Amino acid sequence: MLDIYISAWLFVLGSIFGSFLNVVVFRLPKKAFLSKARSYCPACGETIAWFDLIPVASWIALGGKCRRCKARISPRYPLVELFCGVLAPLCYLRYGFDWRLLIAFGVTLILLAVSLIDLDTMEIPDSLVIALVPFAAGAVWVWREVPLWERAVGLAAVSVPMLLLALLIEGAFGGGDIKLMAVCGFLLGFRNTLLAFMIALLIGGGIAIVLILTKRKKKGAHIPFGPPLCIGTAAALFFGTELITLYLGLYGL
Repeated sequence: MLDIYISAWLFVLGSIFGSFLNVVVFRLPKKAFLSKARSYCPACGETIAWFDLIPVASWIALGGKCRRCKARISPRYPLVELFCGVLAPLCYLRYGFDWRLLIAFGVTLILLAVSLIDLDTMEIPDSLVIALVPFAAGAVWVWREVPLWERAVGLAAVSVPMLLLALLIEGAFGGGDIKLMAVCGFLLGFRNTLLAFMIALLIGGGIAIVLILTKRKKKGAHIPFGPPLCIGTAAALFFGTELITLYLGLYGL
């Protein structure tokens, strides 16, 4: 019963963080993060009242439209809030009340913001990559089973090959992707970084094939690689040891 009670409160707290994350994703690419303190409707510019900012519930109550101008509000907003609301108790159930909970939750929030902005703009803001640095540093003290030398190797294990490919092949990888994997490499250590990149390649390759087959993209067209990298990183952060053990077990290792 205690876990249920704590999870319910964490869901509320997580959904509030999700609401703030929506603001970051909307404003950061526009360089207007602090231009207007209060939330406002992008269509009419009207300041949104506090009772219309309740995560998930307000969107449902308003029928997905602005109260004043009736402009459509993307369902992505409540979905992000719902995802973050579910993520918080899942982190608690995975790690309990531990520093790992805060690091895993914080990292995943930033990775989600990176993914959404990359999908919208094909760019990864340096500020979000920098925001990951304190969490990567904190992981050194929290996940002590990963030695510092493994983290140092992880920093370069994927990012350096990506950089070399970008120099040799124009448009192979963006600078944001390279910097993201450098920080995530230090966060995860080289084993989990390689796992994260393998997952990203599988996801990215699968998406590319589907887009080409459905003629939504032409062969050779650029697609944002940030979201697959973020999914791979999150999977390796939460389940890296289990996934590596399962994979090696398939070969009797």
